Amino acid sequence: MNAKLRKIRHLALDMDGTIYKGSTLFDFTKDFLRSAREMGISYTFLTNNPSKSMVDYLAKLKDLGIEAEASQLYTSTQCTIEYLLENYPTAKRIFPLGTPSMCEEFKKAGYEICEDSHLDEPDVVIVAFDMTLSFERLGRAGWWIKKGKPFIATNPDYVCPTDQPTMWVDCGSLCACLQAATGRAPDAILGKPHPNMLRGILQRHSLHPSELAMVGDRTYTDMAMAQCAGAVGVLVLTGETTAEEAAVYSPKPDFILPSIKELGQKLAEAKQQLAPV
Repeated sequence: MNAKLRKIRHLALDMDGTIYKGSTLFDFTKDFLRSAREMGISYTFLTNNPSKSMVDYLAKLKDLGIEAEASQLYTSTQCTIEYLLENYPTAKRIFPLGTPSMCEEFKKAGYEICEDSHLDEPDVVIVAFDMTLSFERLGRAGWWIKKGKPFIATNPDYVCPTDQPTMWVDCGSLCACLQAATGRAPDAILGKPHPNMLRGILQRHSLHPSELAMVGDRTYTDMAMAQCAGAVGVLVLTGETTAEEAAVYSPKPDFILPSIKELGQKLAEAKQQLAPV
């Protein structure tokens, strides 16, 4: 398996559950990132969580002690905007279930945000992870979906990892609610494992899929996308997936590790084998 690691030039790093959990940075994350840079391995922070804008995510990373640039970050909001531009080029008005921070990202991209009114007709309904969700807006989204408006989900996650004593109900669960109420499944589900989430990274860094490792804590998003793209899949057990679940998941990821700390050690070992004697 070291042969696969020796080829790695870039890491697509899931965020919540992989480099931090909720608002707590794992104590090994900074050392891992420094080690990757020293080995000449670049990285992109990749997240299915659309609740924060690019600016907010960069600020959060900085607060956690991680310096990053916009070019090192890719979110499901960006993926959704790119999908709309490609597949619904005339759409300008959206009805979102999403945070104000996410809505600002859509506004910056030129979209109008519709009010909660049957008179303010959208071109598209966007459903996301919404910690500001109200019963009224949930019902209005269902109304427009039932009327036949395109129904686009930013990500398929059912829950969002948190270090708080609660459950954060994510986009996939909201979509299941709306599907049960309207009889319609989303027309598109973006974010991981949608191939657009890795396609941009591969193109931006001129990578062959075998030179990219997708590192994350979820089988049905992170590992499914790695397998679809032909990238190296590294499942870490610091987030949603348990060791028991990982053991029976099929197809099996390339690596199942306790955390990115162990990945850093394995990458270093693999790179040392390439060093001249």
